Amino acid sequence: MSDPRIDLMRSKIRDVPDFPKPGILFKDITPLLAHPQAFDACLGMLAERVYDLEANVVLGMESRGFIFGAALAARLRLPFVPARKPGKLPADVVRVEYALEYGTDTLEMHKDALPVGAQVIVVDDLIATGGTAKAAASLVEKAGGDVAGFAFVIELGQLEGAHTLAPHPVHSLLRF
Repeated sequence: MSDPRIDLMRSKIRDVPDFPKPGILFKDITPLLAHPQAFDACLGMLAERVYDLEANVVLGMESRGFIFGAALAARLRLPFVPARKPGKLPADVVRVEYALEYGTDTLEMHKDALPVGAQVIVVDDLIATGGTAKAAASLVEKAGGDVAGFAFVIELGQLEGAHTLAPHPVHSLLRF
């Protein structure tokens, strides 16, 4: 039997062909954000899925991970930490550079954002190949924390990004 919350969320994901470049089918979450019941269902299900991880910090990756991560952290009554693109944070940072399909990218986090030994849930809107999430995990470890698990609204299953995050638990609500 289908969960009506999943059906509601799935109905609020818009496909945008050829964005940001030809051949890409973009999964747009903005209709979900604009629908209070769908967004609430999404946050509730994410909270249910990660509750047993016993994390004490939520980290969200720039930029859509901020939306889901901060709201999830508030719901779980945990601190929220942003992982940002270079040059966006005002204090001393730890930095991780990671490979993309064509080139590299970088994530940064304040050096003092995590207490040593923090158990961190890494959150983003979507997992494709898992490269950005894996970089976020490296950032957490570099800052002295441990990854308790990952949470995503959408998983692009054919790209098998969740497998690259082993042995950590990966929770995704919608699989395409």
